[in-house]
Amino acid sequence: MNRPRLKEFYQKNAIVELKKQFGFRNIHQIPKIIKIVVNMGLSEAKEDIKVLDVAITELAAITGQKPIICRAKRSISNFKLRQGMPIGIKVTLRNAIMYEFLDRFVNTAIPRIRDFRGIEPDCFDGRGNFNFGVVEQYIFPEINVEKSDKTKGMNISIVTTACNNEHAKALLKSLGMPFKN
Repeated sequence: MNRPRLKEFYQKNAIVELKKQFGFRNIHQIPKIIKIVVNMGLSEAKEDIKVLDVAITELAAITGQKPIICRAKRSISNFKLRQGMPIGIKVTLRNAIMYEFLDRFVNTAIPRIRDFRGIEPDCFDGRGNFNFGVVEQYIFPEINVEKSDKTKGMNISIVTTACNNEHAKALLKSLGMPFKN
């Protein structure tokens, strides 16, 4: 299996750029991406279980990995939720699949967002992790619009080894993430 294009770019160009920009002396100080978690909340799955099946096939097509079902830990009567009911699905991507997903997300999915002017730079959590919400899943070319019943949003979390937001933003910018100025 050949290596992902984005991983090759990271190792040849981004590492050199980040090392020069921040003056890192050790190669282990340079930030890198550990994992990407894609999750989708499905509140309507408690009434109709078929929504869960459609969402699982769509998220599997987007990420290339089968998602796991997240279930309610406790019952909440105000939300008509019982313990053990499915409330969402998630996928944790690592290594080659992670770089392939990030490459497709940055180069094909983000340009398909309507009225896109750049990603808000305040989506970092203070420890170098980046969280981004997608309103509809149709920005991914793997989704067939005719087979999908309704739009579903998702949350994408990129976990890095960066110690602060500045290093993480420089890492993602060097990998092609379009931030607002």
